[in-house]
Amino acid sequence: MEKYSIFFRKSVNSDFKKIPKRELQKIMQRIFALAQDPRPHGSEKLSGLEYYRVRQGKFRIIYSIQDEELTVWVVKVGHRKDVYK
Repeated sequence: MEKYSIFFRKSVNSDFKKIPKRELQKIMQRIFALAQDPRPHGSEKLSGLEYYRVRQGKFRIIYSIQDEELTVWVVKVGHRKDVYK
């Protein structure tokens, strides 16, 4: 399996500022693991959208996958109660 490239939407930078550093390290590890397997065990396709989500503790990572270009775009990262708004 080929390695995917990870890209971030500009708004994700402001999402990161709201997350404690300890949690942010775990989230970043989870995001960069998507380069090897963009559909890991536990990932779920969001209904009605072309996005997937993966859990990291109380936080959710929302992303899209472009298989033709081998890219993963991280769209939003946030606490589970706020991320779907």
